[in-house]
Amino acid sequence: MGKSFDWVNNNQSLFIEYGLNIIAAILTIVIGLIVARMISGAINKVLIKRKLDITVVDFVSHLAKYVIVAFVLIAALSRIGVQTTSFIAIIGAAGLAIGLALQGSLSNFASGVLIIILRPFKAGEYIDAAGVSGSVESVQIFATTLITPDNKFVVVPNSAILSGSIINYSRKATRRIDITIGVSYKADLAKTKAILEAVLKDNELILKSPQALVAVSELAASSVNFVVRPWVKSSDYWGVHFALMEAIKNALDEAGIGIPYPQMDVHMNKLDE
Repeated sequence: MGKSFDWVNNNQSLFIEYGLNIIAAILTIVIGLIVARMISGAINKVLIKRKLDITVVDFVSHLAKYVIVAFVLIAALSRIGVQTTSFIAIIGAAGLAIGLALQGSLSNFASGVLIIILRPFKAGEYIDAAGVSGSVESVQIFATTLITPDNKFVVVPNSAILSGSIINYSRKATRRIDITIGVSYKADLAKTKAILEAVLKDNELILKSPQALVAVSELAASSVNFVVRPWVKSSDYWGVHFALMEAIKNALDEAGIGIPYPQMDVHMNKLDE
């Protein structure tokens, strides 16, 4: 028993030193977590004031927080005597092995970072990417979630999105509607053009500038084709498109202008016996 007390007394300074180091490490972690939270919150507020997309704000603020926490943990381990150089080397080797095993996931992660940086689309915009069309709900690290027009929830890997073309229908404030209308060769072209222009004029959602175009585009096999190209706000595109199709059909019917469809004439020749 006496020997135990002697050993404690002889190593009292060592206990005090380790105790102080452990306390310092705990304080480092506590203060570091507080600082990480404060910096992350500050970055979040600054980016929101600059009116950046919420997906970019969340990604950058969380990334900054995790980086600070990683440095804090390394500093705390170093404080209690852990050889951080060896620890970092072990983490690096493990990271390499994990990276080789998860190449697809890392590709999605890298693509997610590029999407955040390049911002080809953001939450709320309607896009066509990787063969899927829908409104962007969120851009995450590994995948992007879309809501299709029929309310399907679709998760698309980020690498699949960046590997192909991305069509963003919402980025620009205005869009042009392209409609082709075929009329009979017997129709009065000037009268037909005037009717089409009148239909466009009656729709209040069609923009005055840029000016709409109505012109003969093709002398097809069974019809004379007109192109009708008005400009609208992107949010009004489909509503105006459907309304014009109906209005044009009714207007041409009232004017007695036929809309032909492909026909085939079959001639029967009777052969003498």
